[in-house]
Order: sequence, then C-alpha cells, then structure tokens
Amino acid sequence: MACADERSDARERALLLLYEAEAKGISVDVVLAEQVIPTDELTTLLVRGVQANQERIDAAIADHAHGWTLQRMPSIDRNVLRIAAFELLGRVDVPVAVILDEAVELAKRFSTDDSGRFVNGVLSALVSLWRE
Repeated sequence: MACADERSDARERALLLLYEAEAKGISVDVVLAEQVIPTDELTTLLVRGVQANQERIDAAIADHAHGWTLQRMPSIDRNVLRIAAFELLGRVDVPVAVILDEAVELAKRFSTDDSGRFVNGVLSALVSLWRE
C-alpha cells in the first residue's frame, strides 16, 4: 500500500472512531481501548488531536458554518470537519490542498450529496483563519 493510501485510510478510520464515540456517547479513549486491532499511529494522532482541541475546533467550525449549528450538521460532516480542522491547526507539515481534498472526499463518500461542498466551504474559511 502506498503512503498516501495509508494516510487516507488513517483519516477514514479516525472518522469512523470519532463517529462511534459520538453515536455511543462515550469518550474516544474508550473507543480506542475497545479496538480489537490497535489503531495505527496516524489514526491515533488524529483522534486524540481532535479530542484535545475539540473546544477550539468546534468554536471555529460553528463560527464559519453559516446557517448551521454543530448540532444540526450531519454527524459525519461534523467529524470530517473536526479532523480536517485539527490538521489545519496542528499538522502544518501537511499541505492545505491535501487536507481539503481528503476531507471533501470523505464527506462525499460517507455523507449527503451536498456535504462535499459544505465541508469545502467551511474548511476554506478555516484555512484563512489558521494557515495564512
């Protein structure tokens, strides 16, 4: 498997773990501990990074998701945005285009028909907040 695919897989797995924690109302620590196969380093970094920065990330998403509250967003969209926002905030070694492309693809694959555009719009606003 190529490195880019491994990173894409890690983002997808992080999305599923965050979604599981939210759906079950449990912490990501519990979800990580319950995994039969331990998560890889990048997946763990993404999940824990979102957890550690969630208040700041959620506030930024809420400020830039015009017409949407966090609670009204589909859970998948909310968690895709959280992962990408964490990467914009805390992983400056990852190019912005990669972060946005991966997030949009996850949203298109796992959420609604409009999710890709929505995620791209919110993240574009966060780029100007945290990367410029």
